[in-house]
Amino acid sequence: MGDCYAITKKPRGLTLSSFSSIPFLPMKAIPNSGTYVPPIVCRHPKDIASGRYFEQNDVIVACITPSFENGKQCIAFNLPAAYGIATTEIIPLHPRDSTQDRRFLFFYLLHPTIRQYMTQLMEGSTGRQRIPQNVLLDLPYPVLSLEDQRAICKMLELVQSMKAVNNDAEQVSRTLRFRTSRALFGHGWWPGQAREEVIGLIPEAWATDRLGNHFEIAQGCSVSGNIATGKEGVPFLRTSNVRWGHIDLSTVSRMYIADGKTVPVLRDGDLLVCEGGEIGRAAMWSDQIHHCTYQNHIYRLRPSGGNEVDARFLMRWLEEGFVGRKVYGGVGNRTTIANLSQSRLANLTIPVPPARVQRRIVDILDGIDQKIDYHVKRQVVVDELFQALLHALLTGEISAEAVTRSPSMLDGLECQGE
Repeated sequence: MGDCYAITKKPRGLTLSSFSSIPFLPMKAIPNSGTYVPPIVCRHPKDIASGRYFEQNDVIVACITPSFENGKQCIAFNLPAAYGIATTEIIPLHPRDSTQDRRFLFFYLLHPTIRQYMTQLMEGSTGRQRIPQNVLLDLPYPVLSLEDQRAICKMLELVQSMKAVNNDAEQVSRTLRFRTSRALFGHGWWPGQAREEVIGLIPEAWATDRLGNHFEIAQGCSVSGNIATGKEGVPFLRTSNVRWGHIDLSTVSRMYIADGKTVPVLRDGDLLVCEGGEIGRAAMWSDQIHHCTYQNHIYRLRPSGGNEVDARFLMRWLEEGFVGRKVYGGVGNRTTIANLSQSRLANLTIPVPPARVQRRIVDILDGIDQKIDYHVKRQVVVDELFQALLHALLTGEISAEAVTRSPSMLDGLECQGE
């Protein structure tokens, strides 16, 4: 690589104090998402104690662990000055001549195999290991024409644009979700008068009641000293499995059950509420695992009586009630570790709107959540596409010539990006 790129060095005689402000790039501002341009702020020379000199359009590579392994790198496009100062833990690179496209180097250094190879050559003490400059310059580097480099970069940029568009759409959906939830559980969405309750302002047509009047509450079992290994024992849920609005079963623990001892078993439609940590975090159980129990830091809520409160509606309200309306202070125990007692949960005041309103609220929020979930899953697919395409282009499985000759391939990606 040293035949194509050189390390940028500070010119002799350059005095920082002669400038009123200098672009500065700390490590935390260097992206690891494959984004070219980092957010750069300008600082007064007196506020820069030390740093590494870099110039406009340099490729900046973090050289210290774990920043290097995490893919922290950028290109100093659009600097407000001819040069800048970055954290000392970077290596700035510039092309030796006009036959190199710095974007191609940027993508080349993102390849997992390249990262793993260079990580093995790090030097220094544990936790402070770095990539030596000579290791970076000695890295084998493909020799391609400028036209081929640009064709490869264009295709990879199109996939990255798909990622950016999808990420923006996800953030818009999350903002919509937050604002819609606030409106649905408040007075602004519904016609008519409003009244003030301990849980906040609600429509006059809504009733309120104690949570315990509508749900049977049961606490889980203690698992202390009973943790099983492998596939033995009974599966049980921890609070870490109960996320906001969904159950995460990526890791499920198991416990031993003594002979003759019974444990509570979850049923389809049970609502699980965490007593500690993010108090009130709740999710519905849909019988994903047969004969599953739960630990004593989780409450199981099961509808009782006339079923005037839909468990799905209560789950949605808990998301908004504890966090948005800050009723936590009235139901949590102020001990060393804040927690929610069973009696306080039972006495919690909850809104009881008409059944059709409950269903409407659930349907609206479910629809937005499906949109968010779609973008989350799509982001995984786009990331996998980028990695596969990066490998294929850099190893020659897909030739740059084929990319140049096949505009339809690029057009298809452009449509998806839009």
